[in-house]
Amino acid sequence: MCLAFEEKEMESEENLLSAYLLLLLLGSHFTLVGPSTPEEGWQVYSSAQDSEGRCVCTVVAPQQTVCSRDARTKQLRQLLEKVQNMSQSIEALDQRSQRDLQFVEKMEVQLKGLENKFKQVEDGHESNIARQYKSIKAKMEELRPLIPVLESYKADALLVRQFKEEAANVTELLGSLQEQLGGLDYQELHSRVISLEDRLKACMQRLACGKLTGISEPITIKTSGSRFGSWMTDPLAPAGDNRVWYMDGYHNNRFVREYQSMSDFMMTDNFTSHRLPHPWSGTGQVVYNGSLYFNKFQSHTIIKFDFSTSLISRSRQLDFAGYNNMYHYSWGGHSDIDLMVDEGGLWAVYATNQNAGNIVLSQLNPNTLQIIRSWTTNHPKRSAGEAFMICGTLYVTNGYSGGTKVYYAFSTNSSTYEYIDIPLTNKYSHLSMLDYNPRDRALYAWNNGHQVLYNVTLYHIIQ
Repeated sequence: MCLAFEEKEMESEENLLSAYLLLLLLGSHFTLVGPSTPEEGWQVYSSAQDSEGRCVCTVVAPQQTVCSRDARTKQLRQLLEKVQNMSQSIEALDQRSQRDLQFVEKMEVQLKGLENKFKQVEDGHESNIARQYKSIKAKMEELRPLIPVLESYKADALLVRQFKEEAANVTELLGSLQEQLGGLDYQELHSRVISLEDRLKACMQRLACGKLTGISEPITIKTSGSRFGSWMTDPLAPAGDNRVWYMDGYHNNRFVREYQSMSDFMMTDNFTSHRLPHPWSGTGQVVYNGSLYFNKFQSHTIIKFDFSTSLISRSRQLDFAGYNNMYHYSWGGHSDIDLMVDEGGLWAVYATNQNAGNIVLSQLNPNTLQIIRSWTTNHPKRSAGEAFMICGTLYVTNGYSGGTKVYYAFSTNSSTYEYIDIPLTNKYSHLSMLDYNPRDRALYAWNNGHQVLYNVTLYHIIQ
């Protein structure tokens, strides 16, 4: 009995000591972790343009302090409070157990004395039985309070063990959390950098969409072909795909040249010829996502030609659209229907009798060629020199020869128009094609047998 009690006593003391040391270690460890002050993240503050028309983003960075982690800090604080409460409870249990242990040690001495007296009784000292019985009875009465103490001690010891297990679980959780908060600061900072890059990309996309405020001097890429024609690149081509398409003339031609790069185009080298099933009309063709969109000669039919299969994948009539030089641009050339692309997709510019020969602007589904939505303007189609789309706004030039400028703008976002005055250097005096490429953010032009590029300047506001 005594040996069994000593083993339990030692086990309980070890458990209490382990729990107490654990809490001391936990306390010394947790004091290294404190709640961080929330900081604002990276912010795109404003944007502007430098003297050369390049986009400039101003970024407000957070103060160089501990990275914000409000949710995890709150979680850590709650766990710390829980452990502190556990520490106080275990401390109270430990103090009570220490008092109980002192009492138990005292009772243990008395129990040993009782054991000796029982041995004396067993040795046959019958004369002393009555006296010994009274003494034992008195001792038992003295030891009777030990019974509830021992029961309480056993319950306390069990509770201490439960607290110890819970503390171990919380410790593991806190260790993992603190590792994230401490060891992963660099990863969190890296995540912020990635987030900033994403926001800057979004910023650049918004910067790409703005109001036209200027057009650069022309850059002559090549001199070839007749006075009229079109050339283009695919704004949706994947990275590394720099193919150039070249279409000479405005009617009765079916051959499209495909050059592998701009340098090949400039050197008239390394090209493939595609024969279309129908000749095109005008110079309003466009390559978009691997397909050529063009107006079939002497019709108001739009055709989508897939370069990968060399087949027509879709064709559709543009109802009520004038054709065959009914509502052409001022330079003529069967330019009744002008297809173009911008950041918003595929567009068609044409005129109808219903709109008194004024420009009608329709956004097309590039897969089905169905009209998504149309806008009517008050600008006569025959008075327009050329036109192009940027960010949902149609820009129209006042002519095609000398003294050219962009002077009319119609916004599809607000369905309103305004007169503007943006000079356009017409170096070779006969524009027959002018289209915007949203990937290059440049105007492609065919000017009297010269293939020309213009850079554009856009005014933009980041909301």
